[in-house]
Amino acid sequence: MPKPSPDYFARLAALIAIDGERPTKPVLEAFSGAEMATIPVGTADDIELAVARARAAQVQWGAQSPQSRAKVLNRFSELVHDAAQELMDIAQAETGKARVYAQEEVIDVALTARYYAQQGPSMLADQHVQGMLPGATDVRVRYQPKGVVGVISPWNYPLTLAVSDAVAALIAGNAVVIKPDSNTPYCALALAELLYKAGLPRELFAVVPGPGSVVGQAIVATTDYLMFTGSSATGATLAAQAGKRLIGFSAELGGKNPMIITDGVNIDDAVAGAARACYSNSGQLCISIERIYVERSIADEFTTKFAAHVKNMTLAGTYDFNADMGSLASAQQIETVQAHVDDAVAKGAKVLAGGRKRADLGPFFYEPTVLENVSDEMTCFADETFGPLVSIYPVDSVDEAIKRANDTEYGLNASVFAGSTAQAQKIAEQLRAGTVNINEGYAAAWGSTAAPMGGMGVSGVGRRHGQEGLLKYTEPQTIATQRVIGLDGIKGIPQGLFLKLTPTLLRSLKYLPGR
Repeated sequence: MPKPSPDYFARLAALIAIDGERPTKPVLEAFSGAEMATIPVGTADDIELAVARARAAQVQWGAQSPQSRAKVLNRFSELVHDAAQELMDIAQAETGKARVYAQEEVIDVALTARYYAQQGPSMLADQHVQGMLPGATDVRVRYQPKGVVGVISPWNYPLTLAVSDAVAALIAGNAVVIKPDSNTPYCALALAELLYKAGLPRELFAVVPGPGSVVGQAIVATTDYLMFTGSSATGATLAAQAGKRLIGFSAELGGKNPMIITDGVNIDDAVAGAARACYSNSGQLCISIERIYVERSIADEFTTKFAAHVKNMTLAGTYDFNADMGSLASAQQIETVQAHVDDAVAKGAKVLAGGRKRADLGPFFYEPTVLENVSDEMTCFADETFGPLVSIYPVDSVDEAIKRANDTEYGLNASVFAGSTAQAQKIAEQLRAGTVNINEGYAAAWGSTAAPMGGMGVSGVGRRHGQEGLLKYTEPQTIATQRVIGLDGIKGIPQGLFLKLTPTLLRSLKYLPGR
């Protein structure tokens, strides 16, 4: 199956929200490192114009009913399914991921859009809540859109993370201006094309490529809410900037995610699950596993089987389903992984599998790697690698595993494989992570779009998915109507008497149902 054609790139480039000529930069095919297209480099002026157009278009879009907006997202979901092969091609071309993980992205986009199309209208419906005085105070809570939502999306999941946040913002009545990563702009444009085909006005989802230092900063300076996915350090900087403007901010950030494996587990199942958890998307996943804590009684057997499994994984750059793992996305990723491995080995760690670049396959290929004897002075002990590298740590007890899993500033995702579901649930409840998967590495929680997804600690602010992932893009408004009884009294009752009786009357409300 070939990589996308020049005509495909030209078609998508015409959708960029940039007026006039701009300098361009190359976009590389990750498998080969060769230039396959160019992309215009946007400016701060381009963002200001896109935001102005989005703000004007949002007025009419926000005035529509959620049900009307949901029809567009339903059509979009179906179009994503129809275009699955083309979307997988562009995701693989820009990132180098194996096709199974490109398919994972396509499915996620379609399901997330469908979820918010189906459930969004009821979440956004006016809510009647308990008023101050029963029967006399009628209170309605309604949800107004923020306005223009800025999205700064990363390169590792350039389909999912460009649009899964945007569809929630759109169903809530907002417009979206997005800066995709400079290495993966065509994934965002491919989905923009489908949104437009589904009936979304182009101004409501504007794609402006360009550097974060220019385009990203302009988004922070001009939009009404900011959604960011990326590193914890950059997230902290953007949060401070958003705070100065007093706009809302949400982010999914880094992780050093642990897996706990206990005695009594089916080791073969744990080996297969750990391999998926560690090497999905070549380990370039915020929620992938980088630390495995396994009870000492089964540590040797697990480690031997896991290392053998990893050595037998198929590493290839093909546009089909014949590879277990593809390449990394860029030279920078290769350098980071190699630096972590070299540092660990120099300080006494042992490589059980992998540990080598594979330039024979392409410039950004690196073998899936397993380390043991990793100690706290090694870089990969606590720092996020964001690549196909995992360290195995034998532990003397489950309590030790939990303590060590929680010994981190991160708190994004965790995984548990235990001897029983009851034991796994008990372990999960003690872990400081926004999501915990049992008998799975990450997909069970991520794929459950009705449940919130996000991090604790320096791993994030706010949540995506579920009701939390939608209502964050709204401004709740309370409308309270007072009848019969006011704070100044009741007609026919002397005000002095009313004020004297008020504390007793209010205190007696606790005896009413629901008070």
